[in-house]
Amino acid sequence: MASIIQVGMADLKLARAPDKLMTAGLGSCIGICIIDRSIKLACLAHIMLPSSEQAKNPENKAKFADSALEVVLEEMTKAGASRARLQAKIAGGAQMFKFSGESDIMKIGERNGLAVEANLSKHKIPLLAKDTGGNYGRTITFDPETGDLLVRTIGHGERII
Repeated sequence: MASIIQVGMADLKLARAPDKLMTAGLGSCIGICIIDRSIKLACLAHIMLPSSEQAKNPENKAKFADSALEVVLEEMTKAGASRARLQAKIAGGAQMFKFSGESDIMKIGERNGLAVEANLSKHKIPLLAKDTGGNYGRTITFDPETGDLLVRTIGHGERII
């Protein structure tokens, strides 16, 4: 019997098919979905911020794009994944609120997206698809069986990437 494994904010979890991974409430946060299709093992990380380097409290590694990816790679390798076979899909990174001025500091969603893509590139993990940006939240479900990422939104429908 397949189950849906819930991933909270600033959290990450692994699953093997037929189980699926799900996270809700992706606004400026990004869901990073990594899969090794040959063994049907996947991981979903719900990151909140682009970098642990300036953080006052970087202890929760799943909270940041850079450190979350390090943990994902470590956990997936321990579970039998090959780094050479890993592929990624991402969703989230919205700009949920309007701010006046030109400062990029408040553009957390955009900064998260750039940081996630840079870290995937650094680790040579191909990004197969993304559903990022906009000004609306997302709920995602990742299927290790197929590699499909179901993205549901309010007012913008749903789609599989």
